[in-house]
Amino acid sequence: MAEAVRARGGHYALGLKANHGPLFACVEKAFADADATGALSFQEQSESGHGRRERRRASVIAVPSAAPAFPGLVAFGRIESERTANARTGAKVHYAALSKVLNPGRFLRIMRTHWSVENQLHWPLDVVFHEDGARTRKNYAPQNLAVLRRIALDILRTHPDNKSIALK
Repeated sequence: MAEAVRARGGHYALGLKANHGPLFACVEKAFADADATGALSFQEQSESGHGRRERRRASVIAVPSAAPAFPGLVAFGRIESERTANARTGAKVHYAALSKVLNPGRFLRIMRTHWSVENQLHWPLDVVFHEDGARTRKNYAPQNLAVLRRIALDILRTHPDNKSIALK
């Protein structure tokens, strides 16, 4: 996917998980080394609402020379988040492979935009319309049904009733 994006002239910010072993180990070590120097710049953001409080800290570093080969890779990004809800606090760390060096604030905005697409489009389509469980596979039916689901989701969102989309 990274090759396809770069071949068309685009840039990527791809989330890294532990299942991408060598690259994930490299990003963890690179950030541990950067943290040890104490000179790592970051952008911090805090939000409160709906009984939750969340703090995010984004950092971006250049890829070390010992990094495994990955198409177009020039930087790594990290977002450390701490969320407090119902008197319980949890922390998570998200890493990303970047094809362009970004400042931490821009990186944080890009990743938040991606998460909002996931939370406001993909999640409702799966939970309300069970899109992931759809068995439609023939001809143009999957694409046609996807368009109809999105139209239905837009109609439900614009309806003035304050009920959840699932209840509407």
